[in-house]
Amino acid sequence: MGREGSGWAAPAAPSGTQLPPPVEDKMVWRADILVLIAGLAISAGTAENLKKFPVLMPHVKPERAETYFCTPIRIDPSQEYYVTAFQPNATRETAHHMLLYGCETPGSKEEVWNCGEMALAQPGIDSAPVCKTGSQVIYAWALDAPRLVLPEGVAFRVGGKSSIQYMVLQVHYASVEKFKDGSTDDSGVFLYYTEEPQPKSAGVLLLGTGGRINPNSVEYMETACTINENKVIHPFAFRTHTHALGRVVSGYKVTRQGFNVRWQLIGKKDPQLPQMFYPVAEDMVIRKGDTVAARCTMESKRDRITRIGSTNEDEMCNFYIMYWTDGKILNRKNCFSLGPPFYYWSRDNLRNIPDKDASSLAVGTSAVEQGIAPHQI
Repeated sequence: MGREGSGWAAPAAPSGTQLPPPVEDKMVWRADILVLIAGLAISAGTAENLKKFPVLMPHVKPERAETYFCTPIRIDPSQEYYVTAFQPNATRETAHHMLLYGCETPGSKEEVWNCGEMALAQPGIDSAPVCKTGSQVIYAWALDAPRLVLPEGVAFRVGGKSSIQYMVLQVHYASVEKFKDGSTDDSGVFLYYTEEPQPKSAGVLLLGTGGRINPNSVEYMETACTINENKVIHPFAFRTHTHALGRVVSGYKVTRQGFNVRWQLIGKKDPQLPQMFYPVAEDMVIRKGDTVAARCTMESKRDRITRIGSTNEDEMCNFYIMYWTDGKILNRKNCFSLGPPFYYWSRDNLRNIPDKDASSLAVGTSAVEQGIAPHQI
C-alpha cells in the first residue's frame, strides 16, 4: 500500500549528483521515538558514500477522510548527517500530499498522532501540532511527483548541533476508500544521506496566504516579505501547491532601486501538474533588502465561498523556494499574508506588478492543455 517503487529511474528534479545503489539503514526503538543510527557503508567503488533511511508511516489505518497523521524520527544528537536526496514512497491514490518537517522537538512523542490543525481528528489517537519547537519544511510531495536530488555539494544538515533534531512526516489522507478492506499504509519518503560534511547548506522558504475566494470568481492570493537577514541565498528549485481552484502559482524576487522596481521570476507552474520541486527559471541571488513575492491565481465556479484551510473543501496557496547558502540558512522559514480581501501586492507599496505574467502560462504547459483534470473537485 502506498508504494511508488524503490527504483531511481524517474526523471530527476535539479541534480548534480548521480546516486549509487544505496544500502538501507537499520532503525531501533528508543523512548518511544525512532532513532537514526549509522547504517552500512556503500561499496568503496561508488562516487559517494550515500546511505538510505526510511521515514514511513508505521502501517496506519486512517478511518476518516481528511485525516492528517504525523510520525516522528529522532536523529542521533552525537552525529551530524547531510541529506542529499529524497525518494517518495507514495501514490496519489493513497496520499493527497506529504510534508517532511525538521523540528527541534516534535509535537508529540507518540508513534502516530493527529496533526491537521483544522482537519478531523481520528478518535483514540492523540492530537498535537507537527512540531513543538523549531518547525521548518524540508521536503514536500503531491500528485505522484518523482524523486528530488539536490545539487552537488548541497545538503540539509540534521542531527548533531544542527537545529533539526527530529524529522516528522505528515501525510494527508483526503480519502479513506482504500482502507475500508482493512489495508494499512506505509507512505513516506526514503532519505539519502552522507556523514561527510557538504560545503553548502540547503533551506526552504515557504510563502503562503490566508484569505477567501468568492463564488464564481477569479481571485489573486498574494504575499510578499522583505529579507532582513544579512545572508545570501541561491534559489535552485521551487514547488507550488493549491487544491482544485489553483490555475497558476508564481514566485518572484523583487528588487527596489529608488523608484525602480524589478520583478525577476523564480518560477511558475500550473499546480494541477505533479507538485514536485522544479528548477528555477534562472540563476539568481537573493540578499538582504530583496523581497520575495508569490501569487496564486484561483478560479472558482462554485456557488459558495472557499476559504484557506486544510480539508478537501478548502483551498491552499503555497509557493516553496528551496535554496542553498554558504553559511547558515535563513532564520525565517515562512512568509504568509492575510490574503484576500485584506492583502494584495498593490497595498504593499509594490510597483510595476507583472499582472499578466504572474497569472499566465506558456501555451501548452497548463494541466488542461495536457489533458489533466484538477486533482480535487
